[in-house]
This record gives sequence, C-alpha cells and structure tokens, in this order.
Amino acid sequence: MKGLKRSKGFSLIEVIIALFILAIALLAMAGLMVSTTKNTSFGGHMTEAATFAQDKLEQLMATPFGKIAINTTQTDNPAGSTGITYTRSWVAVPNIAPPNNTLDVITVTVSWTDTSPHSISMVSAIPLL
Repeated sequence: MKGLKRSKGFSLIEVIIALFILAIALLAMAGLMVSTTKNTSFGGHMTEAATFAQDKLEQLMATPFGKIAINTTQTDNPAGSTGITYTRSWVAVPNIAPPNNTLDVITVTVSWTDTSPHSISMVSAIPLL
C-alpha cells in the first residue's frame, strides 16, 4: 500500500461548486436575453411607427393646405409587418404663430399597444408664402 500515489483529479465538492457558479452565470445570461429581446422588439415597433408617421406627414405636406381638413383630427389604422395594428391620427392647424400668423402646423401621432401603450408624434410647421 505504500506504493499507491495520490490521485490527481477533481474532488466531487470542486465539481459541484464549479457547476453552481456556471448555473448562476447562465441564469444571468438568460435574464439578459429576455431584456435584449424586449428592447429589440420595442425598437422595431418604434421604427415602424416613425415610418408610418413620416409617410403621412410627407403625404400631407405634398397636399395643398387648403385641401386638408383644418382643426379636425382624422384617424386611420395601418397594420405593421410585426403584426401590430397602429392608430395614426393627424390634425392640421392654420396660422398659429402670432403676431404675423405665418405658420401652418401639421401634427401626426402614431400609437400602439404591445405590453403597454406607446405613442410617437411628429410636428411640421409649414411657412406661408
């Protein structure tokens, strides 16, 4: 028995501690993945909403102001590629910059609900010529 050398491996306690540390690290990474997925989804919805708002704003700016319904909020519901239906509303307000009353203003608001309600607004001031 004097000739037996001591084995050079890992003890069971060392393996269990290493697995425990690995499990904690993996749980932290899983939480990070959930947060990253939610933020990426929100970014996609925000980009889509901003695109819908800008499209309507450009369409309204290309229309002569006299042909746009004044002081009346109008609404439509475009569907996004992400499966969310957005509510887009716009209002045109004439001559709101005293003292000269030289600006017409168009405001477009897009709202949507995923896990909570969100909205984005774009405003454009059109100088009267």
